[in-house]
Amino acid sequence: MKIVKRIKDIATAEIHALLDQAEDPIKMLNHYVREMEEEIARGQQAYANQLYLEKRQMAFIADADLSVMKRTRQAKLAVDQGEEAIAKLALQEKLLQEKKLNLYLDQYETIKNQTALLLDKLNELKEKYNELQNRRLLLISRANVAQSIKQMNQSFASFNSGDNIAHSFARAEERIIRMEAEAEAGSQLYQASKDVSPYLVDSALQEEVQLELDKLKQTKQETA
Repeated sequence: MKIVKRIKDIATAEIHALLDQAEDPIKMLNHYVREMEEEIARGQQAYANQLYLEKRQMAFIADADLSVMKRTRQAKLAVDQGEEAIAKLALQEKLLQEKKLNLYLDQYETIKNQTALLLDKLNELKEKYNELQNRRLLLISRANVAQSIKQMNQSFASFNSGDNIAHSFARAEERIIRMEAEAEAGSQLYQASKDVSPYLVDSALQEEVQLELDKLKQTKQETA
């Protein structure tokens, strides 16, 4: 049972760690910004479609207006020529085209209002995006500073707690002290050798010195 509980605790800890990593604030901010960028892209595409609808509706209006003018001229020409039946047909077509023209004009106003509304919303979304971008940069800066301070605090705590870092420094200090002691001892031995060296016999005078020493010994024996 204890083993099962330990496995459960480990699994729970790993899940919490994954959740904490998934909820990283910077990653979440970046995700929100990407979502807004995608929404802005869709809004811009919708606005482009609206502009296309406006232009197409204006083309319908121009065609209908041209037809009205054309049928009006035909009706006048038929009246001038005494062709009453043709004049009636031309006027009938003129009335139909005028109704279409009025319908197209009403539709154009509706489309134009929808385009203006969409543009307002798109600009509002862009302003919100810019605001969030500025806040995101500020929050990233704050997060970086907080993370750096946290890491430095952990380093200080780690050093002061006597862990591997502190032990490594202590060992390095001990080795340096030993090196300094060895260097000092070497200097003292060298100085001692220099102090003794004047009392050593020069190898070039060794034979003469030995002869003089033998003479002294001989003189001492004779006077004894």
